[in-house]
Amino acid sequence: MVHPSEAISCGDLTGMISPCLGYLRSGGSPTKGCCDGARRVQGATRSQADRQFACKCAKAAAPRLKVQLDLAGSLPGKCGICTTISIKSETATRE
Repeated sequence: MVHPSEAISCGDLTGMISPCLGYLRSGGSPTKGCCDGARRVQGATRSQADRQFACKCAKAAAPRLKVQLDLAGSLPGKCGICTTISIKSETATRE
């Protein structure tokens, strides 16, 4: 569901990042399609509210998609982008 203040939905986010699932599960090098998707996420999350919403979506999807959080954290750097969206689990955040 897209809220009026968000430019991105959880489904949009998942679709943009889906080319990254191989990397996010197993590592290696992200594909060009993956990095292009990561850049689309960055472009679609310009406001703080958009980034917070995307962060919540990513946190909810990570366990279901079997994403390794350390690989997710390294993706922006591997793709040469800077983002403040984190998908660390709530448990990991509190540690």
